[in-house]
Amino acid sequence: MNTINLEQLAESQKANAQVMMTLVRTAFHGMEQLSALNLAASRELFNNSASGAQQLLDVKDPKKLTSLAGSLAQPNVDKLLEYSRGLYDLSANMQREITSVMEQQYSAMTQAASGVVGKTAAAPVAGDVFGAAMKQMMTASTTAFENISQMAKQMTDIVDTNIKAASSVTSQAAAALTSKK
Repeated sequence: MNTINLEQLAESQKANAQVMMTLVRTAFHGMEQLSALNLAASRELFNNSASGAQQLLDVKDPKKLTSLAGSLAQPNVDKLLEYSRGLYDLSANMQREITSVMEQQYSAMTQAASGVVGKTAAAPVAGDVFGAAMKQMMTASTTAFENISQMAKQMTDIVDTNIKAASSVTSQAAAALTSKK
């Protein structure tokens, strides 16, 4: 009968703690970036609003008022698109970082499990049946993990395509609105 190897258990706990710390650092870094993005967008919105309000207050001719309103809308639409792209880039980068950490962790776990299965398969009583079942389970697990990773990458590609399409359509609509004024 196998006994628990305390050294292996301690190493496993240490590796798990390092993975958790990496994920927490990634989350904090992402929150810092999100806060900076939101602060910059808020500052930009405030400055544009104050400037636009001042320009509107300075208008004396009603005809000029409509053209000024249209010209003030375009920079706000551009800033909104820029903010959306920044938000998308931030989430895509975080997804890539977390996926990378999880893939490394899964790879290490699979290697460790393969070693245990190899040792168990050499056991004299029913080791070959257990080893074959474990290998089949590991293969299914690996296939499932690869499918999930592939789906996450496809979802990122779909979102990227949609953001680009929405940005293009919105820019065209804003340009058409501005040119009509």
